[in-house]
Amino acid sequence: MISPVKTLALALTILTLLTPARAVDLAGRWKAEFDTQVGLQKYVYTFKISGEAITGRAAFERTYEKGEVELKEIKLQGEAISFVEPLEFEGQEIRIEYKGKISGDEMKLTRNVGDFATEELVATRVKEAPEKSPPAAPKK
Repeated sequence: MISPVKTLALALTILTLLTPARAVDLAGRWKAEFDTQVGLQKYVYTFKISGEAITGRAAFERTYEKGEVELKEIKLQGEAISFVEPLEFEGQEIRIEYKGKISGDEMKLTRNVGDFATEELVATRVKEAPEKSPPAAPKK
């Protein structure tokens, strides 16, 4: 017969193993600059979380254009992240697929641009400045 203490320890161990890993904090803005075959690219990725839903946008600056696009198929499982950036190029849509890992304020990503190129990049969390309190009224 198993003692109550051993039963409790076994139950806690099983519960710990079955509990999903807590997702990392993705919400906010992430900034990246990286060189590609077509030159330097600058991005700001913005992610929002509402319940289970994750939405995202990417503002970009490339050699000859600036723009913004809605990110698709955003998935976050533990530290692993993946999403798709749709790119319109000469009348055709090209999927830019991102996969990577988040660690603290750093997101290491591999970016597959259709069948054309694979690029590595690191996005860092943009620290938002805390709101400043209005100055205190002068003492009389």
